[in-house]
Amino acid sequence: MVKHVVMFKLIDFPTPKEKQEKLVEIKTKLEALIDKIDILRKITVDFNINPAETWDFILITELATLEDINIYSNYPEHVEVAKHVIGPVKADRACVDYQF
Repeated sequence: MVKHVVMFKLIDFPTPKEKQEKLVEIKTKLEALIDKIDILRKITVDFNINPAETWDFILITELATLEDINIYSNYPEHVEVAKHVIGPVKADRACVDYQF
């Protein structure tokens, strides 16, 4: 099994409320992928609660193989969320993949 861990920093939002609304939208759309992408074993999105840290949210997925991460990344449903929901508000991204 492989864990795919991605951290995101978002652009600055005019208000904390707008940022929170976007975070909830991202979480909802990403976690809904579990029902659309059959190779996903698990998907979780959580928000950073420490304002002293850089990253706004973390995405953790579990898949069978490293190859499955590439397949998952190219699923149209994933591309839609990545490109149209996260992309316009993404300031930075970091990723680690590891076997467990």
